[in-house]
Amino acid sequence: MNRVNETAESTLKSTERLNHTVHVKVKQIAFVGLMGAVSAVLMLLRFPLPFLPPFMSFDLSGVMEIMGGYMFGPVAAFFIIIVKILLQLVMQGSLSFGTGEIQGLILSSAYVMPAIAIYHWKKTKKTAMIGMVVSTVVVSVTAVFTNLYLIIPFYATLAGMTMDDIVALCTAVNPAMKDAVSMVVLGILPFNLIKYGATSAVTFFIYKRLSRVIRDIINN
Repeated sequence: MNRVNETAESTLKSTERLNHTVHVKVKQIAFVGLMGAVSAVLMLLRFPLPFLPPFMSFDLSGVMEIMGGYMFGPVAAFFIIIVKILLQLVMQGSLSFGTGEIQGLILSSAYVMPAIAIYHWKKTKKTAMIGMVVSTVVVSVTAVFTNLYLIIPFYATLAGMTMDDIVALCTAVNPAMKDAVSMVVLGILPFNLIKYGATSAVTFFIYKRLSRVIRDIINN
């Protein structure tokens, strides 16, 4: 009789653990979707920075992406990025023949993935900070090459423009940007260092408090 009771109790505990695990997973998926939605809203608040390329917009949507990655891993971060881009397309449509969305996917991935890899190797405040510094450099360098050799040429072709036309847009806001090289040195590189540096700083200061609240909601 005792063995029967023990078996029943063990089965009940296993079922409860399974139900709790499923419950947690469902909540995690819900939060991934929610973080993607918040990221899309933050994307709507974007704006250009003075004296930098007018076709680049500053926003803090990356905060949700990297926080989701730190909490739930790289797959979750990727889905947050996808949700953000899809919601942006629904709310605004593409303002750049799809090139902005492609660039957003590339740069968001280049930003969050190195940081997540470093942080999950050893989860400490120091590695979180190191990861974001490394990611800021990686995404800024990535932005230079993707803009020069992929996104800008593709957009210019679709819009019936040339690289000189794109440079002229930059010259209008900063006369020092006279050619592709100066556009990179004085425009593309500093813009991304500012944008992702600010994203990293905001994440660093709010992550611990906000992640604790989210984990409490998920695990209860």
